[in-house]
Amino acid sequence: MPSNKHRNRGSKINDDTMMPPNKQNTPSQEYEDDEIEEMQDTDFKKFIRTFRSFQKQILELQKSLMDKIENLSCENEILRKSQNETQKLVEQESVIVKRNQNEMKSSIDQMTNTLESLKNRMGEAEERISDLEDRAQENIQSNQRKEEEIRNLKNIVGNLQDTIKKTNIRVLGVPEGMEREKGLEGLFSEILAENFPGLEKDRDILVQEAHRTPNKHDQKRSSPQHVVIKLTTVKHKEKILKCAREKRQITLRGSPIRLTADFSSETLQARREWRDIAQVLREKNCQPRILYPAKLSFVNEGEIKTFHSKQKLKDFVATRPALQKILKDVLHSETQKHGHQYERRERK
Repeated sequence: MPSNKHRNRGSKINDDTMMPPNKQNTPSQEYEDDEIEEMQDTDFKKFIRTFRSFQKQILELQKSLMDKIENLSCENEILRKSQNETQKLVEQESVIVKRNQNEMKSSIDQMTNTLESLKNRMGEAEERISDLEDRAQENIQSNQRKEEEIRNLKNIVGNLQDTIKKTNIRVLGVPEGMEREKGLEGLFSEILAENFPGLEKDRDILVQEAHRTPNKHDQKRSSPQHVVIKLTTVKHKEKILKCAREKRQITLRGSPIRLTADFSSETLQARREWRDIAQVLREKNCQPRILYPAKLSFVNEGEIKTFHSKQKLKDFVATRPALQKILKDVLHSETQKHGHQYERRERK
């Protein structure tokens, strides 16, 4: 037993020298060692092995904890650096965003001011346009009134001229110079004797005045000047013209001439505008006639219809399908013709 105690103490001394200074035996540990010395050798060895195993596990656990702490410290440092960098980026982005917000606000203010200015200018422009439209409408109405007044004056002048010329007969195609022997009145008596022997003996037919007049309606033509015969009554004029229409072929010394009523230029134009329509109606046996001064008369469904204007005729034709079919083309061409004339006047 003493040898075991001595050996145990030597082992104890060696263990103490191998342990770190912070792990040196305290008085309590010495007391425990004394108790250990009293233990059996087998139990003691078992205890020592267990103790060393615990010691090794503790050291490994300590090392593992230190490694984890070090790793955590590194990760913490990385996180701190990342946090600092993120904070710097956030601060930079905040500055950029704030600057952009200020720029956007400034741009929005400028756009608002620009839009307000444009709105004001548009309002002024709309007012000017409205004023111009009002003036244009006033000018249109004024021009319409003037045109209406001009048309009325032309109608009045035309009616006066037609009234003055109501007893006149216009003779076309009489060569100039033939009146040197007998005068124009003598030539007219010769025309009556050659074409209407019965009228030539009528002593009531008296010539009040006779003269030549230039062809104002077609000055480019080289035809001789017309002869205008002024009778004393409209009755005699109509009688002579009726005989001329019935005879159709009128001559003077064998040369063809024409006898027509003497109208103003406006009335002649109005009568010409009926010619195409009258020709179509004549082909359909509607017995058309152009009455004094410029009225169209024809037979429709057994009744005589008379029209003073083409608009009245169009309104009537619209209620007569058969007549509409007959005059459709000629009325359409007349509408196009007047449209082209209106466009030419507008361009002028």
